[in-house]
Amino acid sequence: MPLKTALLFAGFMSIIGIAFGYFLRLIIALGKKGSMELSIKQAELKAKEEAQKVITEADTKAEQILKESRIEQKEKEEKIKKAEDRIIKKEEFLDKRQVDIDKEVEHVKQRVLEIKATKEKADALLVERQGELEKIARLTEESAKNELLHIVEKKYEEDILLRMQKLEMSGNEKLDRKAKDILATSIQRLATSVSSEMLTTSVPIPTDEVKGKIIGKEGRNIKAFERVTGVEIIVDDTPGAITISSFDPVRRQIARVALENLIADGRIQPAKIEEIVEKTKADINKIIKDRGEAAAFETGVLNLDPRIISILGRLHFRTSYGQNVLQHSIEMTHIAGMLAEELGANVSVAKAGALLHDIGKALDHEVAGSHVEIGRRILQKFGASEEIVKAMQAHHEEYPYETIESIIVQVADAISGGRPGARRDTVENYLKRLRELEAIANGFKGVEKSYALQAGREIRVFVFPAVVTELEAKNMARDIAMKIEHDLKYPGEIKINIIRESRFVEFAR
Repeated sequence: MPLKTALLFAGFMSIIGIAFGYFLRLIIALGKKGSMELSIKQAELKAKEEAQKVITEADTKAEQILKESRIEQKEKEEKIKKAEDRIIKKEEFLDKRQVDIDKEVEHVKQRVLEIKATKEKADALLVERQGELEKIARLTEESAKNELLHIVEKKYEEDILLRMQKLEMSGNEKLDRKAKDILATSIQRLATSVSSEMLTTSVPIPTDEVKGKIIGKEGRNIKAFERVTGVEIIVDDTPGAITISSFDPVRRQIARVALENLIADGRIQPAKIEEIVEKTKADINKIIKDRGEAAAFETGVLNLDPRIISILGRLHFRTSYGQNVLQHSIEMTHIAGMLAEELGANVSVAKAGALLHDIGKALDHEVAGSHVEIGRRILQKFGASEEIVKAMQAHHEEYPYETIESIIVQVADAISGGRPGARRDTVENYLKRLRELEAIANGFKGVEKSYALQAGREIRVFVFPAVVTELEAKNMARDIAMKIEHDLKYPGEIKINIIRESRFVEFAR
C-alpha cells in the first residue's frame, strides 16, 4: 500500500512539474515577445524622427534653390531687357540713318542729273566753239594738230634725233653690260671641266694571262666576242688593260660590262660569251633608268613621268659633236637655273626645258623627224606641261620664242656647247658617216644586223641563212658596195663582209 501511494505521489508530482515547466516557458516567451515589440516601436520612432529630419533638410534646400533660381531668372530678365533696349535704340538709329542715306542718294541723283546736263551743255558749247574756230581758221581739228606737230617736229628735229641716239646708245650699253654680267656670273658659278667623248674604252684586267683567255685558241674567243657585240677588241702590249673600240657608245658599254663579267667568271668561251652578252644587253635598260633618275635628282627637276626619265637616261650613250648629250643637258640645266634666278623667270620651267631639250636625240635614229619635233611629241605624249614644251622647242629656233624661259634655254645651250673643247665637228661627221654606213647595209632584205669596224674601213653584215642563199649573199655584197659608192663620200676603200652562218642545235636525253 505504501508503495502504491508513493508511485501515485510521484506521478502526481511529475504532472505538476511538467505543468509548471510549461507555464514557466510561456511566461518567458511572453516576456521576449514584449521586448521585441518594444524594440520595433523604438526603431519605428527613430525612423520617423530621421525621416522628419530629412524632409526638413530637403524643404530647406528646396527653398534655397528656388530662391537662387528666382534671383538668377531675375538677372537674366534684366539682361534680356537691357539687350532689347539696346536693339531698339540701334533700330531707331538705323532707321534714322537709312532716312539720311535715302536723302543723300536722292541728292546725289539730283546732282548727277545736274552735272550731266551741265556736261552736255559744255560739250555742245565746245563743239560749237570748235566749229567756229574751224570756220575762222579754215582748218579741221586733225589738220590743225598735224600742222602744229609738223612745225614743232621740223623745228626740233635735230634735237629729237640727237636725244634718241643718246638714249639708244645709253640703253644698249646698259643692257649689254647687264647681259654680260649675268652670263659671266652664271658661267663662273658652273665652272665645270670639259672633255670630249672618246671612241675607245679601257677594261682593266688582273693579269696579262687573261689576254690569252680572251683571245682563245686560234682567236675563236675574241672573234666570237666581236661578232656578238659589234666592237673591236684591241689586245696589245699595254699592261693591265684591254681596249674596246667602237663609234657606238651603247655597244662599247655592253662590251665593257660583258667583258668584265667574263673576266670575273673565268669561263671565257663562245657559248658563255653569247650568254653573258645577251644578259648584259638586258641590264642596260636598268643602267639607262638609273642614269635618268640620277640626272633628274642632280638637277632638281622633279615630278617627271618615269617614261620620260627612261628616255632621258638613253642620252648617256649619245654624243653630239663629241660631247656627251646627257652631261651637256645637266650642265645646261644648272646654267638655265642660274640665268632664270638672275632674270626673275620661272626657275623650275627653265631647268626642266633645259634638261629635256635634246630628249628627241634618244630616238632620232628610230623615229622620223628632227630631234626637236620628236622631243615635243615625247613630252606631250607623257604629260609634260605646255610651259616646259615651249621652253625646250625653240633652242634651235625651229619654233618662235613664246616665253622668257625658251630664250634662257637657247642661251644656256649656246654657253654649254660653246665652251672651249666641248665639241668636235669632225668627230660628229665621222660618227654620222659610220651610222649611215650601217643604215645602208640594214636596208637590204634578209640582213639581221651590221657593224661598222676599223674606223669605217670595214663593215660586217650578218644575214639570216633561211632567207638569204649563198649566191644571194655574194650578190648582196656587190649591191651594198655599189650603194655605198653612190650614196657616201669616204676616203680610201671599204671592205664588205657578208656572214651567213647556219647553226643546228639538238639535245641528247
